[in-house]
Amino acid sequence: MAGEVVVTVRLVRSFEHRNFRPIVIRAVDLDQTVDEFISRVKTDVATRDSLPPPFRNFGYDTMKIIHQAHGFKTNELVMSLEDDDTLILPPASTLAAAGVANETEMAFFSGKDYGLYKANPHAVWHC
Repeated sequence: MAGEVVVTVRLVRSFEHRNFRPIVIRAVDLDQTVDEFISRVKTDVATRDSLPPPFRNFGYDTMKIIHQAHGFKTNELVMSLEDDDTLILPPASTLAAAGVANETEMAFFSGKDYGLYKANPHAVWHC
């Protein structure tokens, strides 16, 4: 068993509007698959009273590593658009094999929305 760790999951509702909320997930088993972890996070998010309904009911389906403990952080406010081939977590992989470790920060978002944003990365700012 690779062990249980604590990770932060950044729930991304909108890349253009920079709309996200971080949540902490404790006792994460690194031997579970990414799909199993996604199911756990979806259940957790749907029942968290501290999150507004738009975050609880969103169509999250993709996870990407944003930051590892003691590593460098991106200058992007939401997440980096680089290195998708190594940082997006493959569904059938275990979390450990995908590179998740204690204090890893990940983004959880709609893969379709990410693809659209990546093709035309612009922010919408409201004053």
